[in-house]
Amino acid sequence: MKKIKYFYNTHTLRYEKLVTPLRVKLLRVFSLLCALAVGSAIVIYIYNRFVPKPTDLQNKGRYELVNENYKQLNQKVKAMQQQMAELEKRDNEVYRSIFEANPLPDSARAKSIEQKKELDKISAIGDDNLAKDIALQLNNLSARVAYQFDSYKSIEKLINNQEAKLASIPAIQPVSNKQLSRVASGYGMRIDPVYGTPRMHRGLDFTAPQGTPIYATGDGSVSTAGYSDGGYGNHVEINHGYGYQTLYGHMVRIKVRAGQKVKRGEVIGWVGNTGKSTGPHCHYEVKINGAHVNPVYFFSNDLTPEEYDRLLKIAATGSAKSFD
Repeated sequence: MKKIKYFYNTHTLRYEKLVTPLRVKLLRVFSLLCALAVGSAIVIYIYNRFVPKPTDLQNKGRYELVNENYKQLNQKVKAMQQQMAELEKRDNEVYRSIFEANPLPDSARAKSIEQKKELDKISAIGDDNLAKDIALQLNNLSARVAYQFDSYKSIEKLINNQEAKLASIPAIQPVSNKQLSRVASGYGMRIDPVYGTPRMHRGLDFTAPQGTPIYATGDGSVSTAGYSDGGYGNHVEINHGYGYQTLYGHMVRIKVRAGQKVKRGEVIGWVGNTGKSTGPHCHYEVKINGAHVNPVYFFSNDLTPEEYDRLLKIAATGSAKSFD
């Protein structure tokens, strides 16, 4: 039951029913609504300002993860740049050593094309997959850089060994032969001077007066230095490394000993007539990986092209009879 309110009217001196005008009622309702709206706005503001939402927490976590990944990727990029700078330096040194020049790499010519391809590729990748794709590319680049470093190390070793190899390969005549007149018997089938039968002559015979110096034709280590009953007499064998060996036979006297290191042009003995020999001369042989080869192909260092061509003809048309 609705409670009725009364008030005392001093003019009429009696109690009368209290009636609230409609305007007052509407004003009260409007004030209440305004208060509720303002209160709600304040509550919503405080909630949004100070109370984190689940999506905000998730986004914050993702941001921290992306930021950490970015820092790691940035460190990797800097490391890659340092390694690529080192590779570029090594590459230039390799080219200078081999070609004595710095050739323009093909990558420089295709630089603009590759940049456009990369930009198109990145624009097609979503933000979520961009970091993963960059990380994958950096990992692949790291593997390629490591492989390239190993490759350049091998090239550096080859370059460092090239000078030693060139010095070790037999490349001069074993006796002084400026006039090209001392090659008496060449490489190939010859008549044995003792037995008079055809036999393979596996070297060159250089005639010279007894006591003429005999020179090592390349750097190496003396493997044999002594007398041989097999026909070479006093002889020296040198192991030059890289599969090359040389033999110098019929010496009157030997200067070097087994195990001794010798240099190209160093005197190792003197021409003689020891062993199975019909006159003072130096029998000279060259082997590659244990197989005999024609020594005439290893005299290019101390001859001009014209002299070398002349020597080839002399060796091919020399005496049909060997000296040993």
